[in-house]
Amino acid sequence: MHPLVLDLFGDADTRALAEGYRQAEGRFGLGLTGGILRDLGDLALHASDDPVGIVLGSGFEAAPGLMRAIAARFTLLGASPDCVGLLKDPLAFAELCRAHGVPHPAVTREPVADRTAWLLKRAGGSGGTHIRAATGGRAPLGAYFQARVPGRAVSLSFLADGAAIRVVGVTEQWGAPSPLRPFRYAGALERARHEPPCLAPPMLAAVTEGVARLAAATALRGLASADCLVDGPDWWLTEINPRPGATLDVLDRRPTPLLARHIAASLGHLSEPEASPEDAAATEICYAASGYAPMPPIDWPDFVRDRPKPGTTVARDAPLCTLFATGPDSAATRAMLRGRAAELRTLPALTEGHP
Repeated sequence: MHPLVLDLFGDADTRALAEGYRQAEGRFGLGLTGGILRDLGDLALHASDDPVGIVLGSGFEAAPGLMRAIAARFTLLGASPDCVGLLKDPLAFAELCRAHGVPHPAVTREPVADRTAWLLKRAGGSGGTHIRAATGGRAPLGAYFQARVPGRAVSLSFLADGAAIRVVGVTEQWGAPSPLRPFRYAGALERARHEPPCLAPPMLAAVTEGVARLAAATALRGLASADCLVDGPDWWLTEINPRPGATLDVLDRRPTPLLARHIAASLGHLSEPEASPEDAAATEICYAASGYAPMPPIDWPDFVRDRPKPGTTVARDAPLCTLFATGPDSAATRAMLRGRAAELRTLPALTEGHP
């Protein structure tokens, strides 16, 4: 089975693995635009075999209509448009959480009295780049306010078949704040098996049970993740991402590829994932300190994923690549990521002529 890929970036390693590739129109963080159906049809027409179906990544959370148009022509492997529309409607999702006893920060589109206690988010946004401090007045069109809650960021990755779920793993996450994007996502880590778990067993059970109720209520299918904030004995579910997400590289270290399990679960075949490996693993997005237009040829180290193709344009502060590391424990793995980021900054092709 060989993938056909339509995305915004056209990374060299993606193209090397794909049987066919098309560059989509759009902007990172805002989703795809342009002739998506045309490009998908063209990919399918020139494929060596009929496509099994389509796996959607980020960029479709605020476009259930586009999802329906795609589903009318191809088999969707993952959440349905109705499921995505419900999970990504902030007020509907908050009501869903309330009805099923799942703690969730308060949300509103009305003016808030104490702006320091609230955040402004874009409905269907991803990657944290859309989150700002709350503004005055009513939330702008397509946005909403969410109450600030304390805690460390963790994500529960799971498979769903429309009725039940199976936990794949738990990752802890951190940000890479910038002046314009104070809540920008940076990376995620899965702890080594011998380390204390990221979530204590009672907390893991509570989160899993809550997420399972929501997954069943929305008939969610495929690989998905639930983002939470955990503060001592308290936790809040901030969102469910009904698609394979940024932690896929961290967790995809079992004998059976997670994409194969995603397809199986989407078709109603749910099984227990294999145990996690002994060691820890982490990824971190490296954001460009300078703009590259065009991107120079680079002999990328083996630990670099999502490698931009020479000649493409990478804007300042846009994702440049993703770093990957494994280690005997969390501390060693995070240290390895820092070392690899420093090594990347010394590559002559990235620094010559770019202060």
